[in-house]
Parts: sequence; structure tokens; C-alpha cells
Amino acid sequence: MIPITRILVFLLMLATFGCESGNRPGNFEGGSDETEKMLVTPAPDGQVQEVQRKLIKEGRVEFETEDISTTRQTVFRAVQQYKGYISSDQEFKSPGRTSNTLVIRVPAEHYDDLLRDATVGVKKFDFREIDVKDVTEEFLDVEARLKTKKELEARFLELLKQAKNVSEVVEIEKQLSTLRSDIESIEGRLNYLQNQVALSTLSMTFYERTPVYTEFSREFKDGFRNGWNNLIWFFVFLTNIWPFVLLGLALLIGVKVYRSRHRK
Repeated sequence: MIPITRILVFLLMLATFGCESGNRPGNFEGGSDETEKMLVTPAPDGQVQEVQRKLIKEGRVEFETEDISTTRQTVFRAVQQYKGYISSDQEFKSPGRTSNTLVIRVPAEHYDDLLRDATVGVKKFDFREIDVKDVTEEFLDVEARLKTKKELEARFLELLKQAKNVSEVVEIEKQLSTLRSDIESIEGRLNYLQNQVALSTLSMTFYERTPVYTEFSREFKDGFRNGWNNLIWFFVFLTNIWPFVLLGLALLIGVKVYRSRHRK
């Protein structure tokens, strides 16, 4: 009977060669971006396997708006309509400018629709960039490595059942622990790629220009406002003493009439 340690060495070598071969996928034949499909190495039965492209789409736009609050509401409505969400919301204020930056995650199939509806009415973009990254090769490579690791794990579990002494059990469990760590790492990378492919990212910045006031203009504005307020309070004061005002006018008229008659 072959010792389990030799079997372990053989399995580790097999896993190593399997991962290296997984890192060298077959030649891909190009397809159009519209179909988002590609052709891979022919299958064993001679038929060509057609695999959907794995694309990560990221974009960034910046534009000016007349009303930052209204634009914000428009963007949020579009995000809700296309089942996306806001992963970051930042507001910045500087002399002469107030801006809002939103990072939006949206299902890849709705990316173009959301961008169109969220920027409706925008006549000019200060900045617009859309980047599409093809990660199909890496995606297939990670899947192949994960499959190889899991097959090796299943073989180690079978050997664990056949172990006849403590040393063999310890050695197999040690290899299983290392293998499980590799599997979790590969699964994490695969989940990340799936998330990036499923949800596209759009960074949107819109800003509104605001008046810039100097110290002199601010004092002039405050002085004008204070003068207007004082004028209003003066009329309020007159309203409260109107009987005395009428009495004073009557006395003044009476004195003038008396003097004019006395002179005659």
C-alpha cells in the first residue's frame, strides 16, 4: 500500500500544476461590446463554448447646474428608479462655488439609462469619462483555480478518513487548513469580481456658482439692510403715536392761524 505522505505530495504537485495551467487560459476570439460575448477554447466534444464577457464599468462626470438642490433630487429619483444606491455623498463649499459629489452603484444593465436621466437638461459637461475594463480572463482563471482547490480538498477529506495514525491525521489536517485558507482567499476575489461586474460605479459631481462678497460689499449690504429695517421701525413708531401727531399738527395750524389774524 502506498503511504499517505506520498499521496499527499502527489496531490500537492497535482494542485500546483493545475493552478499553473489555469493561469494560462486558451486564446480568446474577440466579440463586439454590444453583445458582450467572447469565444473560448473549444470544448472536449469539439463544440465552441461561448462565454459572456465580464466587464467592469466605471465613470465620472462633472457639470454645472443652476439649482444644486433640484439637480440632487433629479439624481436621487433616477437612482431609485433603476434600483441603484448611493455609496458616498459629499458636499463641498468654497468661495464662489457649492458642489455635491455622489458615488452611485447601479446594476450594469441600467448604467446608461441612469446616466441619461440623472443628467437630463445638462448642455455641457466639464468632465466626462467612462472606463470599461474586461476581466473575463481573470474571472475564468479564478474560477478554474477555485475548482481545482475544491477538488483537492475533497481528496484530502477522503484521505483523512483512511488515516491510520495520529501523525497522518495531523499532516492531512495541516494541509486542509492551508487549502481552506487558499479557497477562502480565491472565493473572496471571485465575489469581488462578481460584485464589480454586476454593479457599475458612477461618480457624479455637480456644482452651483455663488456670489462672492468682499468686506466692503458685505458692509454696504449690511448697512442698506439696517437702514431699511430702521425705516420700517420708524413708521411703526409713528403708527403707535398717531394721536399725538394729529394733536401736534392741530396745534401748529392753530398757532399759524392765530398769528396771521393778530398781524391783520
